[in-house]
Amino acid sequence: MATPPTSYYHLHLISDSTGETLNAIAKAAAVQYAQVRPIEHMHPLVRTSRQLTRVLQEIEQAPGIVLYTVVNPALATEIERRCRELKVPCLAALSPIMQVFESYLGAPQTPTVAGQHVLDADYFKRIDALNFTLTHDDGQLPEDLNTADIILLGISRTSKTPTGIYLAQRGYKTTNLPIVPSIPLPASLTQPHTAFVVCLVASVERISEVRRNRAMLMSDRDMDTYVDRDLIAAEIAHCRKICGKYGWPVIDVTRKSIEESSAMIIKLLNDRNSGVADASDGAEY
Repeated sequence: MATPPTSYYHLHLISDSTGETLNAIAKAAAVQYAQVRPIEHMHPLVRTSRQLTRVLQEIEQAPGIVLYTVVNPALATEIERRCRELKVPCLAALSPIMQVFESYLGAPQTPTVAGQHVLDADYFKRIDALNFTLTHDDGQLPEDLNTADIILLGISRTSKTPTGIYLAQRGYKTTNLPIVPSIPLPASLTQPHTAFVVCLVASVERISEVRRNRAMLMSDRDMDTYVDRDLIAAEIAHCRKICGKYGWPVIDVTRKSIEESSAMIIKLLNDRNSGVADASDGAEY
């Protein structure tokens, strides 16, 4: 039976900042409608009437859903007015959330363009974490592991590097170490330190597939050995054995996105630091 063709719709995202918040909201909503795919039009840094005029012209040419996060009331009013004329749905994406805050706090909001991107201490903490993570990638452990927040272990192609970079963007200094059965762990890793150690694993099938695709771009790997499923299974078993020995938690990333894996790591780290739960018992998640 033939698969019915996927239908499309236009989705316009208007922001006076980078549009990251709006983009995340839109994706979270759009993914709930798998049979209808959005044609996304991102309009960031819209802060003047002239810029908005160009955006509204594009909406007229490709009408669809309009979501916006614009602080300037005059621009917001113009967006609403024009969308009514074009008879397209329009929503100030953060408005319902801000109404809840105002109602609970009993205070009006103080609109600030790109307020979440202010160059404050948290911003520079994230930059410092990103620099740390990039310079301590793929086995480049710091001399003092107490300077790291998180250490990711795992065999090749378990998404350690992208997970580390995502964690760094959240402000966590992260380093990663590939686990190879023939190479012993660094002595510093098994000695007392404050970094949170967690191991990433995946199914044999996923690792084999990812390695096969990767090996096609590399000339220094033996394809047959690198993607051999029995050898991969042995590598995974070796990882689990090490983690069981030292009580390090294991996260199966086979069906998890980088964001989901990172959220689990942060939760386990917070649990350990707060004493709510023991996140260092070698359990698998």
